Amino acid sequence: MNAAEVLRIVDSMHRDKNIPKEVIFEGIEAALAAAARKHFESEPGEIVVTIDRKTGQVRARRGNEEIDPEILGRIAAQSAKQIIIQKIREAECEAIFAEFAGLQGSLVLGTIQRFEGGTAIVNLGKTEAILPRAEQIPGESYHIGSRIKALVLDVRKINNRVRIILSRVHPDFVRRLFEQEIPEIADQVIEIRALAREAGYRTKIAVASIDTKVDAVGACVGVRGSRIKNIVDELGGERIDIIRWNEATQVMIANALQPAQITEAFLYPLLGRAIVLVKEDQLSLAIGRRGQNVRLASKLVGWDIEIMTHDELKETIERAVTWFSRIPGITEEKVERLVEEGFLSYDDLSFVEPAELANILEISPDTAEEIIAFAEQAAEKVEQEPRTMASRLAQEETHEHEKPTQQYSEAAPPAPPAAEVPTTSQPDNGQQPEVKEHSDASASNIPDQSGTSASTETSKMTQNAGSQELITEYPSTHSSHDGPDQADQTSVP
Repeated sequence: MNAAEVLRIVDSMHRDKNIPKEVIFEGIEAALAAAARKHFESEPGEIVVTIDRKTGQVRARRGNEEIDPEILGRIAAQSAKQIIIQKIREAECEAIFAEFAGLQGSLVLGTIQRFEGGTAIVNLGKTEAILPRAEQIPGESYHIGSRIKALVLDVRKINNRVRIILSRVHPDFVRRLFEQEIPEIADQVIEIRALAREAGYRTKIAVASIDTKVDAVGACVGVRGSRIKNIVDELGGERIDIIRWNEATQVMIANALQPAQITEAFLYPLLGRAIVLVKEDQLSLAIGRRGQNVRLASKLVGWDIEIMTHDELKETIERAVTWFSRIPGITEEKVERLVEEGFLSYDDLSFVEPAELANILEISPDTAEEIIAFAEQAAEKVEQEPRTMASRLAQEETHEHEKPTQQYSEAAPPAPPAAEVPTTSQPDNGQQPEVKEHSDASASNIPDQSGTSASTETSKMTQNAGSQELITEYPSTHSSHDGPDQADQTSVP
């Protein structure tokens, strides 16, 4: 085995695969020793192979007997090939894992190589990485051969392979883009204090400057938006709100809810809740589309923000006072104390610890546990009430849809009898035939147009003082089982 050739191979593999030379030397020594043991049918440890790190000279010994390197070379040429390849793969896997494990949380640039289902395979040069569908920006499309930036989300070692997972939806992806595009952030003159993101739609980022001469927001935006434009383009047009950081929580909440203007903010540290009051015309702007603005603001400041108008807050407090007054053994002062601490529903009470509630109301822990147990039961009832009411309304609506059809079918009056046209003979002298007029009593036989049911009329003929008089008896227009004014109470959907 040529010593110079051994050194050349080791040096080439060290440069191409980024594998330490010592690892390659050890792999070759182990492969040659295994092949020699198989040829001589020796016991493990009986044959030792060493390679000089400077000259590349190979030496093998079997006990006290030295084996000729030429013989060793002919024996091990094919037998040691697979072992050497396996050792080199293991060493290459370790090198790649160590390199990319150090890049976890950093940006990498790669090329889309192919797609497997919804997962994009990205070529990073030395190895491949995957960009799962869940880590792709919604609405963004990729093409084979296009170059993309992504965040190294995770690096895993599976057997002799390294699995690298990329992400473009993680909040740190936006953070790294800001560090890359804005030198002040890279130099730590401007610090990103908080970041909240809904990938593909909107991002809120709070920045602060340690130098009073540097405007944090202006430096991030750039001249005519030149800096922020590059980031927005990389994110596919995602909206970015840059907010000035403030240590005062109430001021920070007001900044986070921009562009909406708030009236006042109340903080309740025990529940981690902030109630923000806005005017009626600012309510939809503060909440945002599908609650996006207030949701991102809550993530940014770390408080549970609830947006209300003054009237809504007043109604909520009145409802809370009514509910808490039902708790056995609680006084008005304790009810006011609960409202002052931000408890506005039974659910709020059910999540508090008994010790904390006992401290607030200055009661014993046992009493606090009883109040919490009552609140849990009451919360379940309150939660079931809307469902019961919705079910009841649905049943009533179905009944009302069916009821008019039934009433109208029952109330449909019988068809009036066909009017009798008197038959007269046509006079020969050309005069018009005489038509007999119906009496007023006959007109009363026509059914009532209001749609109410009527019984058959009965007519009686009586004779008083030599003259004939027609007496008509009208029965009631409602049936015996109908209530008063039934026709007026029918609700038409």
